[in-house]
Amino acid sequence: MCAVDARALAVRGFRPAPERPAFADVAAAEIGAVYRYLLALTRDAALADDLTSATFERALREWRRFDPVRGRPRPWLIEIARRLALDHFRAERRRRGREERAAPPEAQEAVTPGGLSPALRAALAGLPNAEREVVALRVLLDLENGEVARLLGMTPSAVSTALHRALGRLRAGLGEGWRQ
Repeated sequence: MCAVDARALAVRGFRPAPERPAFADVAAAEIGAVYRYLLALTRDAALADDLTSATFERALREWRRFDPVRGRPRPWLIEIARRLALDHFRAERRRRGREERAAPPEAQEAVTPGGLSPALRAALAGLPNAEREVVALRVLLDLENGEVARLLGMTPSAVSTALHRALGRLRAGLGEGWRQ
């Protein structure tokens, strides 16, 4: 195709399909983001490690299904990570139910994400899970509203509203220690 034809197609809205990146390059670039998301979601470093490994194992098996025309690799990986985490939570809930029926429950110490101030940890822990997840996706991973909306099955405006509400609760939870 000559340059004139390519320019004419570009004017009409035609864009060539983006090149498919190598899985190793995507994994190297996105492993930290996936881990941070899972750490924020699970509040358990060991579990986040395990789920991160499982995410990239599944992503490698499904790599042929990734379509760069439909979106960036990060939201695709986060979607896999989220499904795995939710599956894990459901399995844990069933396991705990079985254990509670078999023996009296014992107190468990909550694990919180490291690297955050105690005040911020407490404020994040006070958020509902849905709002904490929106904060993790938008603030920690810097995903776009549309990407977060697709991952969570919400509209972009609902994501904005949930983020606004969550940040307001965080400000209130941090009190006078909050800096803008």
